[in-house]
Amino acid sequence: MPTLLLHGDLGRPAALSVADLRGWPVHRAEVTFDCATNGPQHHVFEGALLRDVVARAHPDLEDRRRKDRSRFVLAVSGGDGHHSLLSWAELDPDFCGSPVLLATRLDGEDLDEAGCQLVVPTDRCGARYVSAVTHIWFGALEVPVLAGVS
Repeated sequence: MPTLLLHGDLGRPAALSVADLRGWPVHRAEVTFDCATNGPQHHVFEGALLRDVVARAHPDLEDRRRKDRSRFVLAVSGGDGHHSLLSWAELDPDFCGSPVLLATRLDGEDLDEAGCQLVVPTDRCGARYVSAVTHIWFGALEVPVLAGVS
């Protein structure tokens, strides 16, 4: 069974299977997105909210400092080498609250063998949808300090 690794600035990193993700409340998203190679796609996804999965892993966030939370990002990788980035502010209900899913079902079919899928239902194109998610890294964006630049 495919497993995704949830790691980074987390108090409880985890290795999760599709079956594990079914332990979260199930959310449903009926989506239509434009695919560059296949045109409009219509699908029904079911799964856990990504923000709930990350929250259970105890991200290194200070709830009292709302503005500081906006510098955290998630890097998602799929089994086919596809990668996508999301900001925590997109997911956080204090900001955008987007219902991004880690789907465990696609069009009524379980994804146990294929692995879960990242679903961004608010996107008009499917470029940030990632199949067979293998890694989700969570961490703060740090601006590099360049020597001699002020």
